[in-house]
Amino acid sequence: MTHPLDITRRHFFADCGIGVGKIALAVLLTGALRQPARAAVRPAGPLAARPAHFPGRAKAVIQLFMAGAPSQLELFDHKPELTRIEGKPIPPEVIGGQRYAFIRPDAAVLGPRYRFARHGHCGAELSEMLPHLATVVDEIAIVKSCRTDQFNHAPAQIFMNCGFAQPGRPSMGSWVTYGLGSESDELPAFVVMSTGSGISGGSANWSSGFLPSLYTGTRFRNAGPPILNVDSPAGADGRLAADTLGLVATMNRRRLAADGDPEIATRIAAYEMAHRLQTSAPELMHLADESPETLALYGCKPEESSFARACLVARRLVERGVRFVTIYHEGWDAHSDVAGNVRNNCRATDQASAALVADLKRRGMLDETLVVWGGEFGRTPMVEASAVLGRSLGRDHHPNAFTMWLAGGGIRGGVTYGATDELGFHVAQDEVHVHDLQATILHCLGLDHERLTYRYQGRDFRLTDVHGHVVQGILG
Repeated sequence: MTHPLDITRRHFFADCGIGVGKIALAVLLTGALRQPARAAVRPAGPLAARPAHFPGRAKAVIQLFMAGAPSQLELFDHKPELTRIEGKPIPPEVIGGQRYAFIRPDAAVLGPRYRFARHGHCGAELSEMLPHLATVVDEIAIVKSCRTDQFNHAPAQIFMNCGFAQPGRPSMGSWVTYGLGSESDELPAFVVMSTGSGISGGSANWSSGFLPSLYTGTRFRNAGPPILNVDSPAGADGRLAADTLGLVATMNRRRLAADGDPEIATRIAAYEMAHRLQTSAPELMHLADESPETLALYGCKPEESSFARACLVARRLVERGVRFVTIYHEGWDAHSDVAGNVRNNCRATDQASAALVADLKRRGMLDETLVVWGGEFGRTPMVEASAVLGRSLGRDHHPNAFTMWLAGGGIRGGVTYGATDELGFHVAQDEVHVHDLQATILHCLGLDHERLTYRYQGRDFRLTDVHGHVVQGILG
């Protein structure tokens, strides 16, 4: 008989009666109880494709995250009034109690640095810095009335992805793969790529938080082997690899049966996925089988790391059943020379972003693939200038109003939704909070944001916390 002083938390989870751990294992392997309405049809595998709450148009998401926050005033939200009053401060009553990271509230107004024109049958107004997006403007919905609660990069990025400003909550990609599973047996369900120097919010942006770590995003490199150390070492043939994996899996399953720790199931799945990736990853990244016309469409050189290459790989991932892909393109933080910042970043991203929409459409994939483009917040109508910091003609962080666009997967193309005031400072019409955006993305996938929950520490959590409304005005 176990002495009371020898009883540990692991004993409680694994050995007392049927054990909480054994219950967790049964849930993991049979899918019972996670969503009671689905219990009878839930597949055994935790990443197997599962039915949505209702028929959704989108089957997958490609998120183009413009980290650092693009200036909506140089790209989407044309404000001639800013040109008229450039050099003057915005009236104090407009500013209210707004705080800023690097400027005073009475900083002078800075007019838009680029010309705007209308494009497509819808007549959407775009900056001259977006000539490629202009060619697909009838396929996208431009939302000019976005708002967030955060005004610094890391918390704002985590808030956009996780619905909460501090690390520890599951990311949107994790929620989606938890809710829907994956249609690929050969690739991770949730893939993350980066085309810049760093992401302020770090891996918290694609973490599974308190969900099983099986749902964490898998970081792919944007050149060479997508995952390091997946290839077998020299001298190790396929048979040796299979035998080794089989032995490790047997040992892990014995430990899983003994301890009932769901993280062991995650480890087993990771080993098996790594083995499958040895075959699937090289084929995925072999872009030479793409036509010269497709490579030219994206502006992609297969051997070079770039945003264009990442977009093309994202399309290939979705083709192969991956559920959620996020590409982070860092560098939009225009505290100085906003004109140069926008010009350089548009050169890197505009063609490929538009090509992704066009390519998905011509392949018959756009209706089932939701593309989401945008950053964590916007930029101020006021100028940022500091001789001490060596900054001039820049824009500071602005959470009150910014622009994002969406395409495909249940989104109505050719729509411009919402509006800001004449200074681009506040949302004036049809506000879309970050939680509304998240609710809408889930809706396009057939997921009810209020029903997609996970019980943790005695409470049912969801991506949108206790907020969020589906933005009906942009749905097809």
